[in-house]
Amino acid sequence: MTKKLQSITNKTAPAAAIAAVLIIWYVCCEGEVVPAYMLPSPADVLNAFAANFSIMIEQAKVTLQEAVYGLSIGIALAFIVATLMDRFSFLYKAIYPILIITQTIPTIAIAPLLVLWMGFGMAPKITLITLTTFFPISIGLLEGYQSADIDEINMMRSMGANRFQIFRHIKLPAAAPSFFSGLKISAAYAVVGAVISEWLGGFKGLGVYMTRVQKAYAFDKMFAVIVFVSAISLLLMALVSLLQKIAMPWQKKKKEI
Repeated sequence: MTKKLQSITNKTAPAAAIAAVLIIWYVCCEGEVVPAYMLPSPADVLNAFAANFSIMIEQAKVTLQEAVYGLSIGIALAFIVATLMDRFSFLYKAIYPILIITQTIPTIAIAPLLVLWMGFGMAPKITLITLTTFFPISIGLLEGYQSADIDEINMMRSMGANRFQIFRHIKLPAAAPSFFSGLKISAAYAVVGAVISEWLGGFKGLGVYMTRVQKAYAFDKMFAVIVFVSAISLLLMALVSLLQKIAMPWQKKKKEI
């Protein structure tokens, strides 16, 4: 009975927290605690969301295209770099500090330079997303490789396994949980990175649309776009979770046991 109650509580807690935030938000707007031009009510945001849904969908096609391209390149580069760093210790010592340093540079500071160098097309946006998503995936993979059981590796070596076989059967499965954890973060970063890059230069996309409604002081539409971007990020993270369950069926079996 206690376990069932805990399960119900765990499932309803997020919904209750969101509902509480919405109620407080609504009360503050209705009670004019915050001026309407600064904070539109949830009802206004909902109406703006419904009225501009088709426009946001059209703009989201460009943003998602940029996010998918950038994330795909980021995954490929992260896999190559993390694998090489794990294989060669001198590369690890040379590259790892550079990876850490790159994360101290604000994304918003890089974006204008990329636009200056590459123009207002997709190239600077995809590059920024690649740079944003590369780090969490590469670090996740690297830590996963290093967490592989040394006894299992030694056993494989004693059985005559080569480096590729050890990598395929020991290191890659060990890195899978860390990889998917990094991928979830990067999936959210990809959409946010696309929107940020579109703020600073572009012709279409959710970031461009957000800039336009902001300049028009249509803050209900602005909040609607924010909700829409959050929803896309959550959907991408849910998709990654689904891929993780498909790629790692043994995790589900462990939980059942």
